Amino acid sequence: MTANRDPILEVRGLTKHFNVAHGFLSKPQWLKAVDGASFSVNRGETLGIVGESGSGKSTLGRMLLNLISPTEGTAAFQGTELFPMDRGREAMLRRKMQMVFQDPYASLNPRLKIGEAIAEPIRANKVLSGRKNIARRVGELLDLVGLPPEAAHSYPHEFSGGQRQRVGIARALGVEPEFIVCDEVVSALDVSIQAQILNLFADLKERLGLTYVFISHDFSVIKHVSDHIMVMYLGEIVEIAPAGKLFDDPAHPYTRALISAIPDPDMDIHTEKILLEGDIPSAVSPPSGCRFRTRCYMTRKECSSVHPELESRGEGHRVRCPYCR
Repeated sequence: MTANRDPILEVRGLTKHFNVAHGFLSKPQWLKAVDGASFSVNRGETLGIVGESGSGKSTLGRMLLNLISPTEGTAAFQGTELFPMDRGREAMLRRKMQMVFQDPYASLNPRLKIGEAIAEPIRANKVLSGRKNIARRVGELLDLVGLPPEAAHSYPHEFSGGQRQRVGIARALGVEPEFIVCDEVVSALDVSIQAQILNLFADLKERLGLTYVFISHDFSVIKHVSDHIMVMYLGEIVEIAPAGKLFDDPAHPYTRALISAIPDPDMDIHTEKILLEGDIPSAVSPPSGCRFRTRCYMTRKECSSVHPELESRGEGHRVRCPYCR
């Protein structure tokens, strides 16, 4: 991205292939979930990652937190290599790097009261000691995410989806992280609640100096939160650019199609919608050449035999298509 900013995370050639063959003696079949992702994230900014289901964005996010081991590639957080990771480095990085998941109820123990759920990582990571100190910190975290102090004495099932997501955020903040991966964190919420949670993330970013990787299939959400945007298709990055640049001048035909589908009341009613034909192909046997060619309205003969590289268009803008302007 921009050379004059301070990268907190640098990723080079990160790849994850899963063997999906059935049976002990079966020939391996590799699902290419993520293929050669290279990018950086600047300190204090939000990188939005967007793409359809099956694009590899959630797998990539989990690799960054070492929840999934990569097949190939490297990643460094604040100059510290993430792979392979020994226990000492993992404990240190667990405090600095956290994740907020799509389903807040699934990430909370239903038998634990909210206060104990938030206190658990604080105690486990030795951020604070002493019951009173931890209880005081739990109250501060609840206030930080917009929940009353008495919420500490309730169970997860007593809260709405939006409130549970606030609890999940408070739990992640308990270890005082600098970097948070947000994986589809508002996709299960009503639109009005989505806006509240997105505004909360923006407020926390400013108040605490956080850096985010924000993953979503919804381009309107990514547009709202991101400083830079990375578009993924079938395991590959197809375009990456500063958010304003991407929306003002999208280059890749897949990016153009996704942007054209964003509901916008201010958009001219005659603005052309780009409809994607068919479904996303299998990641076990992706198309030859350009992986997007089977759904691309700009495809040509060469696209079936030439696999395009991610090429620079200047100003931090990179595109995986030699034929788009």
